[in-house]
Amino acid sequence: MVSDFASVKARFEAGHPAPKGPYPDTFKPVLSRDAGKEALSTISAWRGYAETPLVSLDALAKATGVSRIFYKQEAGRFGLGSFKALGGAYAVYRLLAALIEKETGTKPAPQDILDGRYAGIVSGVTVTCATDGNHGRSVAWGARMFGCKAVIFIHATVSEAREQAIASYGAKVIRTAGNYDDSVREAARMAAENGWHVVSDTSYPGYTDVPRNVMQGYSVMADEAERQLGDLRPTHIFIQGGVGGLAAAVTAHFWEVLGVDAPVVTVVEPETAACLLESAVAGKPTAVGGDLETIMAGLACGEPSIIAWPILEGGASAFMAIPDGAVADTMRLLASGEAGARLVGGESGVAGLAGYLVASAKPEWREELGLNENSVVLFFGSEGDTDPELYQSIVGKSGKAVEAGK
Repeated sequence: MVSDFASVKARFEAGHPAPKGPYPDTFKPVLSRDAGKEALSTISAWRGYAETPLVSLDALAKATGVSRIFYKQEAGRFGLGSFKALGGAYAVYRLLAALIEKETGTKPAPQDILDGRYAGIVSGVTVTCATDGNHGRSVAWGARMFGCKAVIFIHATVSEAREQAIASYGAKVIRTAGNYDDSVREAARMAAENGWHVVSDTSYPGYTDVPRNVMQGYSVMADEAERQLGDLRPTHIFIQGGVGGLAAAVTAHFWEVLGVDAPVVTVVEPETAACLLESAVAGKPTAVGGDLETIMAGLACGEPSIIAWPILEGGASAFMAIPDGAVADTMRLLASGEAGARLVGGESGVAGLAGYLVASAKPEWREELGLNENSVVLFFGSEGDTDPELYQSIVGKSGKAVEAGK
């Protein structure tokens, strides 16, 4: 199992093991079940849609002293390797639908956009975003699916493999200096100069509509997990942080569905990019600086999403930051099959599980979080081997070899 890292930091909300009340109406314009049903209806009509598996890790549950552990494996989502396929592409669709309605006065049917009925409008649109890899791949994929153009910005440390994966969908890829947050600003600047449409997964003052659609797309996998669990209800969720969009989407879904019985949510981040943990400490959205370097590339974000943060502030019970070593250990654990299934989990995708393994090894943390023999713990394995070379260097074998049981 994962080692006990003395450097791990966490903040627990005293006396707040779960949300303090029902899901607030004030959050529903950002994330809601009704909007989530619309997202599911749209996304489930796309070619290649299928529910991703919810895998029971019984051996790991027994080893860590809880009742059940479930891992939602997103590696196969639309062939893109991550959950991001749900967010970026859905936001591209919503953007194009709004532009078509504005120009024609008619709300387009989703299938009409897919079938190219509005190609004359769509082909003149360019979407853009900054990315650590997976979101940009989703936006590029969505642009190709719907027939518009895409320009994707990556920062200095994004791997060549991730750059090539984005370009394979026909997008123009521009590498910038600095970190992820610098690339976000550069994408916004060049979009303003060129008349492009920013499809970002993070929100900032004056830019909230598109990130809301991205987050609502993410809620599809939470909805799937709820159905797959049947009569079981998760008591705990450990979810990776980043800018907070994924964590907020998952938190909001289960909070609205279960109310005061919603699971205890712990948000997990890299030590070098723990903007949500620092926001929890400060009591307000707080940015962290530096190069944000971590193997958890998809979580290397220094500035919280301003629409995600209020949901996390009210609905999450704990925030923690972990070192890269905890993630590498977890990737190898999943690949070995010792957890109860042999799974390919990428660096960012296993962060929630890595956080749980660290927390569950600390008696005082277990008590704070209410982890015990009756707990049902849910994780979202948000990516597979989206950087195959890095994955192999960490695990010692390729993702294909792991899947083949070699």
